[in-house]
Amino acid sequence: MRHILVTGGAGFIGSHTVDRLVAAGYRVRILDSLQERVHPEGWPTYLPTGVEKMRGDVRQRADWLAALDGIDGVIHLAAYQDYMPDFSTFHHVNTVGATLLYELIVAEKLPVRKVVLASSQAVYGEGKYRCGEHGVVYPDARPDAQLARAEWEVRCPHCASELEHLPITEDTVNPHTPYGISKYSAELTSFSLGRKYDIPTVNMRYSIVQGPRNSFFNAYSGIGRIFALRVLHGQPPVCYEDGQSLRDYVYVGDVAHANVLCLEDERANFRSFNVAGQRGTTVLEYAQLVTRIAGRSIEPLVSGEYRFGDTRHTVSSGAALQDLGWQPKVPLEQTIGEYIEWIKGQPNLADFYASAQANMRAANVLRRASA
Repeated sequence: MRHILVTGGAGFIGSHTVDRLVAAGYRVRILDSLQERVHPEGWPTYLPTGVEKMRGDVRQRADWLAALDGIDGVIHLAAYQDYMPDFSTFHHVNTVGATLLYELIVAEKLPVRKVVLASSQAVYGEGKYRCGEHGVVYPDARPDAQLARAEWEVRCPHCASELEHLPITEDTVNPHTPYGISKYSAELTSFSLGRKYDIPTVNMRYSIVQGPRNSFFNAYSGIGRIFALRVLHGQPPVCYEDGQSLRDYVYVGDVAHANVLCLEDERANFRSFNVAGQRGTTVLEYAQLVTRIAGRSIEPLVSGEYRFGDTRHTVSSGAALQDLGWQPKVPLEQTIGEYIEWIKGQPNLADFYASAQANMRAANVLRRASA
């Protein structure tokens, strides 16, 4: 394989993956919709010269066909993610878009030799826990009535005792958000069609990806962007629940390495891999890191609000991918530092948090606990 299509290649993970492919000698074509809330100024300037750029929508047959012409490998990263209740859009973009890729490869007899798809840690839902009495359990989402009482920890579905969080391995999935369901649907579709029609396929379950180029225009692009913009505007980063939720964060360059490794390594075929960070970090610890690295003396705000549908603790194990020779090399402190330096150099550093917060409240996504 020498001619690779990267969908969503103008974006955060996509552009870093394009950089790594170009450095490895691949010919690269990008298909990207240039969604306005992510790319309001069109094609970003950080894309390398010599890369072919095509604007298009992965829901459109004609756009896929044009982009797939002469391609022998695909890294499919184009996706839709949001906190708002536009449920059908997740499936139209994430599931139908991936399904259409396989439909066209088969119907048009295209010489695509491998597909690497972006999945997500979200396919695990609330994750993996241990109960002292009932052993390992995979609980459903925490009920809203529990969260409204400010009872944050996950409880055993059998005895209601508080559970011990465990690192998430690839063996069991339990998605409960529209985004997670759409990503797992794409996994099931890609593996089923890939095996049936001999199209080697890999699904990459990314943890929370961080680093430069994470769009600060997009109100829903994650904790690093929100906290950094708040701190740079002299405002406290806002932690939901009690700030003690655990997450693992992985550097975008390490994710790009994982994408190209799984494209090239046949041992990855027809497997799903966690692309995990080095350790679990609480949201409050993350906020404190951002303020310290930014050189500001601002105490994070624990607001007492919660986002309905959030998980409590999600920390993935990257052991399976590490068996192929991959490692998360860049520590969280360096990742945050690089992002803050990158964002300082960007124009129009507006604080988008307030409008995003208002929109989530209006949609009843952001709620306040009574306790």
